[in-house]
Amino acid sequence: MSKLTGIEVLDLRFPTSLELDGSDAMNQDPDYSAAYVTLTADTGEQGFGFVFTIGRGNDVQAAAIEALSPALVGLDLDQTFADMGGLWRSLVHDSQLRWLGPEKGVMHMAIGAVVNALWDMKARRENKPLWKLLADMAPQEIVDLVDFRYLTDALTPEEALEILEAAQDGRAEREAELLAHGYPAYTTSPGWLGYTDDKMVRLAKEAVADGFAQIKLKVGGSVEDDVRRMRLVRDAVGEEIRIAVDANQRWENAEAIDWVGELAPYKPWWVEEPTSPDDILGHATIAKAIAPVKVATGEHAQNRIVFKQLMQAGATSIVQIDAVRVAGVNENIAILLLAAKFGLPVCPHAGGVGLCEMVQHLSMFDFLAVSGTQSDRVIEYVDHLHEHFETPALISRGNYVTPTAPGSGARIISSTLNDYLFPEGRVWQDIAAHAGNGITEGKRA
Repeated sequence: MSKLTGIEVLDLRFPTSLELDGSDAMNQDPDYSAAYVTLTADTGEQGFGFVFTIGRGNDVQAAAIEALSPALVGLDLDQTFADMGGLWRSLVHDSQLRWLGPEKGVMHMAIGAVVNALWDMKARRENKPLWKLLADMAPQEIVDLVDFRYLTDALTPEEALEILEAAQDGRAEREAELLAHGYPAYTTSPGWLGYTDDKMVRLAKEAVADGFAQIKLKVGGSVEDDVRRMRLVRDAVGEEIRIAVDANQRWENAEAIDWVGELAPYKPWWVEEPTSPDDILGHATIAKAIAPVKVATGEHAQNRIVFKQLMQAGATSIVQIDAVRVAGVNENIAILLLAAKFGLPVCPHAGGVGLCEMVQHLSMFDFLAVSGTQSDRVIEYVDHLHEHFETPALISRGNYVTPTAPGSGARIISSTLNDYLFPEGRVWQDIAAHAGNGITEGKRA
């Protein structure tokens, strides 16, 4: 019998604001950050997870993860790994922690970090990449991972089982295809709002030359600037390349409809987060008005119930899961099953710190065991910060290379832990010294 004996949480931050990497209409100077958790067992086994943030508040997120320690230390890991659905329910439905949500916000994301870390440990124990571990589970085992509370008006356990059983046909062939060719990606690297036109156009051309068939531009600063930028990139990449745009929640409903209308001549493939991520009816109104331009959303959706309602309301055409926004692997499986029920493609949000490394496993599992298709499906890719991970996400000719190393991809290398710990890590100390200790709070966060 092995037991969980330790939980360590670190506040890691990367000064991406210095080059405006990650800048958009709502977040002008983000410092990509991770509240990073390491779980340790008495056997020496470890599991790794994190929550992605963009600076200030990362310490709050780290504290929320630490608050889960009493519920974790001492867990019998053999029993826990045999019932990961039960573990998820015990954390999410804890009667006292639940008051801080329920099922939303900092505490829900903290639960996701430790759930993901436990899945990472389980995958390492079984010597499998996470996508393979999940895809090898029997359909009923996968159903047992999901909490169907509040979902049964849209998806019952019986319907989920039918979806998973149907996907068994051809699975071996799809796995061979996945290992041979990987999974389609799109890139946001050219499109940050703080980039100059010249840099944007150069990076867009480079992305196409590298094999990407879709790129994404941030929009929402001013309509005139966005029309100019969209025109420049369309001229640079041609008509066959899909260009998605991302407003990062910037607009009111009517504003979104008008703004997308101005961009429509340049054929945007989708508009992402056109308004508040909580405004389901607003998304539905926009989706109806801007068709055939698609609405994509979900990276800030708080839980599976919000995803359910977005789908029920016809408020999204593209489902965007995030590996660390909801409460981990289990809840993302619920969302993948909902998307399959509604016949909607899943195109995950990635970029950030480690999001590419982790979310690729969920899409690959979806291809093998849930939807059985890659049609109109792409995973976001941003070429930032991969060098900090033990098994960095790899891209070849516009596709994610299927990972084969055990785990979820979440482990950060030890030198990064020392260099980017906030505020005492070497990088932050160097920045503070260079600024004569006068670094602004915005740049420190």
